[in-house]
Amino acid sequence: MVIISGIKIFSTPVKAVNITSVDTTKNISKYLLQSADTLYNYSFANELLPLDNARVNKKMQWSLTRHSFKSVQSNLLQNKAEKIFPIIEPILKAYGIPDDFKYVPLVEAGFSEGTSAKGAKGLWQFMPGTARTYGLKVGKGVDERTNIKKSTVAACKYIRSLYNQFNSWTLAAAAYNNGEIKLLKAINRQNEDNYFRMHLNTETGNYVYNLIAMKAIISEPYRYGYKNYIKLTPANLLAYN
Repeated sequence: MVIISGIKIFSTPVKAVNITSVDTTKNISKYLLQSADTLYNYSFANELLPLDNARVNKKMQWSLTRHSFKSVQSNLLQNKAEKIFPIIEPILKAYGIPDDFKYVPLVEAGFSEGTSAKGAKGLWQFMPGTARTYGLKVGKGVDERTNIKKSTVAACKYIRSLYNQFNSWTLAAAAYNNGEIKLLKAINRQNEDNYFRMHLNTETGNYVYNLIAMKAIISEPYRYGYKNYIKLTPANLLAYN
């Protein structure tokens, strides 16, 4: 079995907190619960996965396993979705970016929006140079990468430019993760522009699968091992901010 790397949240230590189980019929987030009988189509930005391809199917199943409730405390991600989705969804819509890109912050930043070892920071994990290119102020005591609204606008502009370059939302997502120059070199070298048929570095090669897995566990948690709705108290939420 090919061992693939998890998303960044797996490297982020999670503090132990007291959590309270509550009746699953009450206080349900609209991002948390859907019918377990709903058939789920694995797709990203309306681009369906070719699950008849054994390699694609294996990678998708492995990513779903890595993101299931058993592997990830997905209730924490669902609480985060509850906080940020109402802010970023209308901005994505205004810029014509597919709604599925709202899962990028959950994959990129996970439980934390701190600065990565490479210098990326904020909900959308912008590097300083890219952030400035798309209108964010970084430096002299100001860092707008941590501003949810401004950074989301910048992310929309960047994603749109990537789509205009690659004419594919899956490739735009891959380029967001790995950079357009590296992705373009891979396309030219392999003479292939279908993300699911390409051979990329481990992180980028799993990136869209991770986005789809995140979409799945947030949209239909009971299908992926979620048994009880866990409500975090305001005091406990502070432990994750």
